[in-house]
Amino acid sequence: MTTFFIAFLSICFSVAAQFSLKTGMTSASVKTAMSGPLSPRAIFTVLTNTNVLAGFLLYGLGAVVWLSVLSRWEVSKAYPLVGLGFVMTLLVGVILGEQVSTVRMIGTVLICAGVYLIARA
Repeated sequence: MTTFFIAFLSICFSVAAQFSLKTGMTSASVKTAMSGPLSPRAIFTVLTNTNVLAGFLLYGLGAVVWLSVLSRWEVSKAYPLVGLGFVMTLLVGVILGEQVSTVRMIGTVLICAGVYLIARA
């Protein structure tokens, strides 16, 4: 596998983790638990939510995969690729019906331009 593909896979895990965590945190049980003061019971409800657990697992997998990238590339080359996560998150968000403003789209395009420039350097 190429290092770029491994980095892309790690970023995919992170994006999936974000949406899994969001799904968990907006579930009825977690919303109810979080509506009152923070308590051990509320924390337990959050930490035992299937989607929250899946999000943590996906983040963990992404971190392990990212270690492979760091073993092959300099951090200054690898880390800017994380900016691709903004693009992927925006695209998945649009697919899932999230509202995306023009300003957010322009910002994402600028991030892409920056990632491209760094990749060429």
